[in-house]
Amino acid sequence: MNITCKKNELIGAISIVSKAVDSKPQTPILSGIYLKAEEGSLELHATNYEIGLVVRIDADITSGGTIVVPGRYFQEVIRRLPGEVVTLVHDLEDMSISITSGSASFKLRSMPANDYPVVKEVDGNLHFTIKDNTLRSLIKKTVFACGTDPARPVFTGCSLEVDGTKLTMAATNTHRLAIKEVIFDEEIGKIKLIIPSRILNEVLHTMTSEIPTDIHVSCTHNSISFSFENFFMTSRLIAGQFPDVHNVIPPSFTSEVLLSTQAFSSAVDRVSLISRSNNYNIIRFEFAEDSLHISSKSPDIGLAEETIPISLTGPDLSISFNAQYIMDVLKNIDSEKCRLSLGKNAYGAIAVREEKDNSFIYVVTPVRTQN
Repeated sequence: MNITCKKNELIGAISIVSKAVDSKPQTPILSGIYLKAEEGSLELHATNYEIGLVVRIDADITSGGTIVVPGRYFQEVIRRLPGEVVTLVHDLEDMSISITSGSASFKLRSMPANDYPVVKEVDGNLHFTIKDNTLRSLIKKTVFACGTDPARPVFTGCSLEVDGTKLTMAATNTHRLAIKEVIFDEEIGKIKLIIPSRILNEVLHTMTSEIPTDIHVSCTHNSISFSFENFFMTSRLIAGQFPDVHNVIPPSFTSEVLLSTQAFSSAVDRVSLISRSNNYNIIRFEFAEDSLHISSKSPDIGLAEETIPISLTGPDLSISFNAQYIMDVLKNIDSEKCRLSLGKNAYGAIAVREEKDNSFIYVVTPVRTQN
């Protein structure tokens, strides 16, 4: 292997695939990054068996080949090189790779490429293509509601259900639930699976193109892959049965509230400065005909309260929530106004929606407090 490529492109590729390199791998080979040079491009692979990442960048290829380099040191060396281009030369005799850029040169020991579990595309029984902005919206509006308890793995991922032309993504930690739906023009099949939240966050952070891009998705009963442009990711799925999310949504509500998303978010953020001092981060909402009074108090810190204008249809209601659960959804509301659906008392769940978009719903249960 003898190649030359742009340093900034190589740094970007390494920073992506290195997320699949474990600091304490199952076997030494998994501490490396697999490089494959051919036909004007350099592929970088990394995997820990749970997740596999591949990034392709342009390169001038004098001679192709494959090699496994130590991931940690390769990343640190490339990041600190002084030049704008990098030359990589693989010495087969002493199993090393020479790295030169500007006035600097390094030589790192390599590992046998034949021993590396190369990341391969998933040959799934269900394939579909989705625009990146649509997939971004699905992930953004659900993944924040996932649980974090490793003892309950089912809730640490998002449910992806495909049924004909409808795709539904949902997440819950049993205290809150976020659901986002998308309708396709044609039927794409039928499947139900659970994707780890970490994987979805990686996909979300990688979709940075300002031009609409097609994302190709392939699914099996235990794995999923996402591919677009010069990026490919594969992941194992979470085994288990995700709850029927539609049974969680209350069949009816008593009151409806329309209010400014920005005003609501800003007020909750300010008032929660006091609520963050307690374990449950409790904030109280008092809904009246044309106003919402938001308050929080702490015997050790003090009191915070604020009133914002609203439009309420239905009876008044006082109810308390974990402030973070409210802030999380408001950060992901895209419309200027949002709708709140309230139950008949302070013990029922409420629903949060965008003003004119019924494809997204967020349901959150209140915190029981002593008045």
